[in-house]
Amino acid sequence: MGTHQENAKVFKALCDPKRLAILEQLRSGEKCACVLQEPMDLTQSGLSYHMKILCDSGLVVSRQEGKWMHYRLSEDGRNNAVKMLLAITTPDTEQGDRGLLCDR
Repeated sequence: MGTHQENAKVFKALCDPKRLAILEQLRSGEKCACVLQEPMDLTQSGLSYHMKILCDSGLVVSRQEGKWMHYRLSEDGRNNAVKMLLAITTPDTEQGDRGLLCDR
């Protein structure tokens, strides 16, 4: 698991309705920025802002073709996010058991 700073990037990516809508669009496959931009009612700079956050989180990867960027979901990013979420939300039963034991 990475640092808290790195892990927070995933949650930042997921905490915005527009970014969630972009992820939803990418579920059907790679999309050009021009295709993502239209239904989102975003300017090119607005879309770029959201896509940078999604790419920095590792959930989305990009490639350039001509003047357009193309985006797709990252299987590795998804797997890392799932592992991270499980790791930070799974109780440490060993720690919990030690906390319950008392010498009184």
